[in-house]
Amino acid sequence: MKDMNKTQMKNQKHNNNTLVLGGNGKTGRRVVERLKAIDVPVRVGSRTADLPFDWQDQNTWQAILLDIKKVYISFYPDLAVPGAADAIRAFTDLAVQSGVERLILLSGRGEEEAQACEKIVQQAGAEWTILRASWFCQNFSEGFMRDLVLGGVLAFPAGNIKEPFIDADDIADVAVAALTEDGHSGEIYEMTGPRLLAFADVVQEIAKATGRDIRYIQISHEDFASGLEQQGVPKDMVSLLDYLFGTVLDGRNEHLNDGVQRALGRNPRDFSEYVRDAASAGAW
Repeated sequence: MKDMNKTQMKNQKHNNNTLVLGGNGKTGRRVVERLKAIDVPVRVGSRTADLPFDWQDQNTWQAILLDIKKVYISFYPDLAVPGAADAIRAFTDLAVQSGVERLILLSGRGEEEAQACEKIVQQAGAEWTILRASWFCQNFSEGFMRDLVLGGVLAFPAGNIKEPFIDADDIADVAVAALTEDGHSGEIYEMTGPRLLAFADVVQEIAKATGRDIRYIQISHEDFASGLEQQGVPKDMVSLLDYLFGTVLDGRNEHLNDGVQRALGRNPRDFSEYVRDAASAGAW
């Protein structure tokens, strides 16, 4: 009986083999950490992993899907970029053919292109869960926006539009629940933080928590794009950010949703909690 139990446990672990695409990114890294903490076998999908994965090279896809049953899909740089839908369709088709049974897609709130990708995942032939997220809190402490905070000036074409910033830790918690628990299949979790904040509000909260002199400046889209290019931000990322600020940040997302509450049975973390913890960890 003991041997049978061990075999069953081994098979159960094998059946839980999980692939996390974007495994070194803001959400993927956190998903990997949480899965490892509960002993779920996890494979990291990234260009720098031992078994590399590259969205731009389909030759890297087959090997990484071997023995995988569940996949967390985070597309780089964003589902709104040209070619994303074709890549998602090709990957999910191959994943299902390879035996994947559950797909979890990180999607963008208010992005028509992202919602087209959601439909592809929904029709792929596997269990699916959509995690539709607003702007990440961690954008201000990880990546190029951190450099802007340290420089003391955040200049964006954002006006007074408010955004319900979501903590990447909340996204990771929902992703892990969808990957490891039953009851999340067929759900679209539209996730937001608990309150709306303008970018000027964000800057004020970070300045207060850090004691730094940080200012928000409203600028034109042209100056924004030009400034990013001067900082050496790649052209495709400049185009994406200009799209997000110019199209998505138009008020369409200026409301709250209950995705975190429905998925986890608790409230999402507030931006002030994120700022406090990030400042304590030395992010700025």
